[in-house]
Amino acid sequence: MAKRPLTVSWPSDWWIDMSHNEATEIRLINKIVVHFAYLPAEEAVTEVANHVSRFWDPRMKRRLFELVDSETKDFEPVAVAATALLR
Repeated sequence: MAKRPLTVSWPSDWWIDMSHNEATEIRLINKIVVHFAYLPAEEAVTEVANHVSRFWDPRMKRRLFELVDSETKDFEPVAVAATALLR
């Protein structure tokens, strides 16, 4: 009897759709802020804004603006300032 190939089963939540998960944009921009934490605040704001401008999809940016407008308590202050710079 031949052995069947081994199959891999991924958990149902292994991938999070960024366009539908409120916390994803918050989590991502806060991680970017941490990455640039070695810079003075003004430079960090500029670098975070540049990163988002260059690498984020327009839908993610639009969602980021909506989230900043509605719940700034979860954002790092540098993230809020960078978002304001993007507008």
